[in-house]
Amino acid sequence: MLSTLIYRSRMQEGLAAHEIEAITSAARARNDALQVTGILLFDGLHFIQVLEGPDVAVDGLFESISRDQRHCHVVRLLRDYAPSRRFASMGMELLDLRHYHAGGGLDALLARVTATGSQTYEDRVLKILRPYAEGGWKDHFVEGTDAAQWIFPPVDDALPLQARRLRDGQPCQFALQPIVEPLSRTISSYEALLRSASGGPPDEYFSSLPKEKLYEADLRSKVHAFELINELGIRDCKLSINLFPMSLVALPDAVDILLRQISDATLTPQQVIVEVTEQEAISDLKTFASAIAELRRAGIGVAIDDFGAGFAGLSLLAEFQPDKLKIDRTIINAIHTDGARQAIVRSMLQACAAMGITPVAEGVETVEEWCWLQAAGVERFQGYLFAKPALNSAPPVRWPEAAR
Repeated sequence: MLSTLIYRSRMQEGLAAHEIEAITSAARARNDALQVTGILLFDGLHFIQVLEGPDVAVDGLFESISRDQRHCHVVRLLRDYAPSRRFASMGMELLDLRHYHAGGGLDALLARVTATGSQTYEDRVLKILRPYAEGGWKDHFVEGTDAAQWIFPPVDDALPLQARRLRDGQPCQFALQPIVEPLSRTISSYEALLRSASGGPPDEYFSSLPKEKLYEADLRSKVHAFELINELGIRDCKLSINLFPMSLVALPDAVDILLRQISDATLTPQQVIVEVTEQEAISDLKTFASAIAELRRAGIGVAIDDFGAGFAGLSLLAEFQPDKLKIDRTIINAIHTDGARQAIVRSMLQACAAMGITPVAEGVETVEEWCWLQAAGVERFQGYLFAKPALNSAPPVRWPEAAR
């Protein structure tokens, strides 16, 4: 099967022009041996390369290219499959865009393409290459800082700031994980993550309940989260709790129950954010919308959790316009190397800015992910890079420091 892969990268400082030619010559010989063909565009600083060939050969070659120290910020833009080669006559052809006037580089590129007519201009690969060849691609370009510029000093995860003991007969408990603004070293809120009585995941707790009691149990479990925050004395930041959307629909007095729980824990509604997960379909949008309105009138904030990994997606965002949008880990994962994820997140951030919504990046685990997201405009983060959830306690936070 014929694979097509496109990637972008940035030249490391100190690489001379004659070295670029030598790299291209060596790549041509190597690619010929692997039955890989392609083209390399270069604008004086950035490369964009198309590789076409057998699946295994393309994958192995890209892994080798990603480890090459002569360039950095390697971002995969496309992985696709094709019935025929576009660049069948060359192992690797260098197109130095500095030698072409505006638009001329594109004309030279099209002259090397085997497809003709309308297929040439509808071709997905060429749609990606076009802005690079015409020089307009940097209008939507985001490149994170070098991860080596930052260090995250370790903290002792075994030493939470304070811990609360599980009460006798308590059916579930909560682990707290902070949402942070790393550069200002502030905690904006804690998310209360439900755990079973034994400390297991939420499914362990919910699976032990009769189906008809699921939503009531979901709502009433939050009393333990409010009690935890109250006993820990956390008053200077907010608490996020997760609710199934249908918990707000199935129980007519859901908001009143929530407000009583908040009051009994001597908290205020303004301290609470309800995170509505996308993982469940909403069967009654009218009742759900009414409940969301009640929450807001009471002063409780609203967030969409796990955005990008569930049922409602953009329709839920457009309809309810939450205070916060939590971008799911499945989109955040290795975003510094993935052009598709980068394009999606850039669009999300643009939509958030237009609607006054605060984006939060969930599940951030590496310095590289954080660097790209910070450069893209995200200010709030949650994930193991900063702090792991701590059962019945507030965990210590790892703050970034500039490397010496």
